[in-house]
This record gives sequence, structure tokens and C-alpha cells, in this order.
Amino acid sequence: MTPTAEAAPRRSLLSTDYRTLEYVTGPLIFVHNAHGVAYNEMVSISMPDDSIRTGQVLEISGDIAVIQVFEGTRGIDTDKTTVRFLEEVAKVEVAPELLGRILNGTGKPIDGGAPVIPEKRLEITGSPINPYRRDQPADFIETGVSAIDGLNTLVRGQKLPIFSGSGLPANELAAQIIRQARVGSGEEFAIVFGAMGITHREAAYFMQQFEDTGALERVVFFLNLADDPTVERLLTPKVALTVAEYLAFEKGMQVLVVLSDMTNYCEALREVSTAREEVPGRRGYPGYMYTNLSMIYERAGRIKGNKGSVTQLPILTMPDDDITHPIPDLTGYITEGQIVLSRQLHRRGVYPPIDVLPCLSRLMNLGIGEGKTREDHRAVANQLYAAYAQGRDLRRLVAIVGEEALSDTDRRYLRFADDFEKTIIGQGEEGRSIEDTLTVSWELLAGLPMGELKRVRDFIPKYHPNAPAAAKGGDL
Repeated sequence: MTPTAEAAPRRSLLSTDYRTLEYVTGPLIFVHNAHGVAYNEMVSISMPDDSIRTGQVLEISGDIAVIQVFEGTRGIDTDKTTVRFLEEVAKVEVAPELLGRILNGTGKPIDGGAPVIPEKRLEITGSPINPYRRDQPADFIETGVSAIDGLNTLVRGQKLPIFSGSGLPANELAAQIIRQARVGSGEEFAIVFGAMGITHREAAYFMQQFEDTGALERVVFFLNLADDPTVERLLTPKVALTVAEYLAFEKGMQVLVVLSDMTNYCEALREVSTAREEVPGRRGYPGYMYTNLSMIYERAGRIKGNKGSVTQLPILTMPDDDITHPIPDLTGYITEGQIVLSRQLHRRGVYPPIDVLPCLSRLMNLGIGEGKTREDHRAVANQLYAAYAQGRDLRRLVAIVGEEALSDTDRRYLRFADDFEKTIIGQGEEGRSIEDTLTVSWELLAGLPMGELKRVRDFIPKYHPNAPAAAKGGDL
């Protein structure tokens, strides 16, 4: 019998320092003669001044390991820097005490508070929920924003992105939602906020908003600033989602994850791809950006037999307001709808400037109706959409023929569109309950002729402000 060679034992890397660093480019370093190294393995990098940096194995080609350095590569000397492979992937320490804390993009506290005693250390890589175990999204998360709650309802377990543009108040809207969001009474609710590549001014705004309103007590705030290392930006959403999954599926909480700005994440992805000299895809972004985004978005959902849920509200900035740009385009493929901010409404002073016509929540029907919001919710949303779309069309007609050529009914639709933007969309910074949203909607619909309210006909006697007259079929 021919003897078989024994498998080579896994080296003890914790005692092995590599001095074979041969090349540095951007946030990457290349180490040759590296054996037994694993993809995504964490790395400790000892600098000539005795400081320590951390990194992660990005690629392995033969005996060459490509490592992305989280703190950046400035000051790295290829002759004097040593690299140690740590035989583990990136992990984050989790505990219920993370609520109310501010952490950096890798999950380390930066608020000056007491150290968090971890209950567990979890791998941040994560994975999409097993389709067999995935439960259907259901129930309603109230954001306090009428244009979302009434017309594009956010459902537990859903991923619903906000498409913004440069200079539009996406951060203000994110802060408002974090302040106002709530679920049913008796349920534990938490928000995980991952800020990627934001400025110091924006960070100060968020912290002031959370502290002034007391919202910070239920928020885990991950903060990656614009001048922080680019590579750290790639970890932030993964670390945030790992904490969210822990709170949801191990602590039974309803968790809303707000990620802003996914465009900065994609830009970091492109920067690393360029440093690796990869063949670029559309507009210079790597071809695997779709896969990267889906690995983030698909971590939202519910698991059968578990009362917790992870709901995502990612925010992204559309370059040049182009909704066909690769980032919003790929995001739209993966997620279940979108909330679109309008520059035109913003210029007219409407806040929040949500353009409801291109907005969509594909799972809205799963979270509304009797016992969840109200029995007339779907019908009211349909009627508002139809009336507002007609009013917008008439605006274009007026530009051609003038308002004098319109009928009395057309003039009412024209006024409806203006009032809709002032009351339903432009609610300001004050939150509204879903009951208030539906009440305001009915008051607005009362300005239209009775015969035009075809989609809410069955609910007119119960909810119309002038119910007795409406029940008789009179023209209101």
C-alpha cells in the first residue's frame, strides 16, 4: 500500500511576522510568499514607529496576498513594516448596551463612554436570510412622514431606499424618521444608523438632533466621517447590519436600519477596485458592485418563528439627479421600491420634498388595512395618487391654453395638486400619526366633486368630513 502524504498542518500565524511587503498602492499592500492565508482574514500591521494598523485580506493569487488597510497606507515602509495574519475574519463585539452609543465605522466606541462589555463577538460578513426560513414582511412601521406612511408605507422586513440628489435634505429626512419612527405598543424598537462618508458638520447635526430629542437612547450610531479611511467605509454597513441582526433575531426587537450614504460606499468600492487595477464596469464602478449591494440589502427581513425583524431604509445620492445611474439603478433592482426626493419641490420650499409619483412601496399592501393601519388606507392612497397625477397633468395643459380654458372640475383638480403638495407632502418637521395622515387626506379629498371620488366610494359615509351630504350623493 502506497503511503499517503499527510496534509500540511495549518501554520500558527499568531507567531509569524511577514517582512515580505513588496508593493503599496492606494489603500492596498501586497505581501508575497504568504502561505495558508484565507480570504477575508484579518491582519495586524506593525509600523516602524511601533503603532499598529489593521487590515483584511482582499485577494489571494498564488503566494501573494492583497491586503486592504483600514487606517490607510500613509507612512508604510516596505522594508520596515511587518504583517501578521490573525487567523480570523472581521468581527464586532455586540451587547444590548450598544443602544445609545456612538461608534466608529468598525464598531469601536468613540463617544467617551464606558467600555462595552461584549456578550458576543460576531462575524460581520453575514449572509442573506435563507429563503426557506424567510418570513413574509408584514406589519407597519410608522415614520411620521405622511408621504411615506400614507402613500408608500414601510413594512417590517422591507428594504425601501430613499433616492436623493446633491443638496437635497436627505439627512434632515433621515434624522426626522429616526426621531419619529415607531412600531406597535408593547414591542421593543431600536434603530441602527450607519453614516458613511459624512462631513463633521453633518455628524454634529445628527448628534445634536438625537441628543436634543432623546432619540439617541434607542439608536446605535455608527459614524464614518469623510476624512476617515476609505476602506473603513466598506465595513460600516456590514458592522451595522451585524448589530441589527443581533438585536432583532437574538433579542427579539424590531430594528430599523438607516444607511446614509450608499453612494459613498460605492465610491469607496470603486476606489479599491481602481487600486487593484481591475477592469472597470459601467461608469468606472466594478462589475461586482451589484453583488456587493445585494449582500447588504438582502440582510433585511424576518425569520419564521422569530418575532424580531430587520428593516432597511438606505439613502443614496443620485449623481446629477440621474435615476439611471448605476447606483440607484442597481439598488432599484434589489430593493422593494423607492422614495424619490424632488429638486423642484425643494426649490419651492416644500419639505420633505418627496415626489410621490415615481415613488413605490411594493410591499405596502402587506402592512396596511384593518387591524394594521385602517380599513380605508389603500383606497385613500389610490384616490390621492389618481387626483394628484391628474392635477399635475393639468398644470402642463395650463401652460399651453391657460387656466380660463379649464372646466370647473379641472380647476378643482388643479387646486387639489397645490393643496396636496402643501399639506400631505409639505408637512414640515412635525410628525404625523397614520390617523392624522388619513384625516388630512379626507379633508383634502372633500375639495373634489363627489362623482370624482370613485376609489373611496365605499368609505365616504364613514370618513368623509361631510358624510351626511356625501351619502346623499350631493356635489360637495
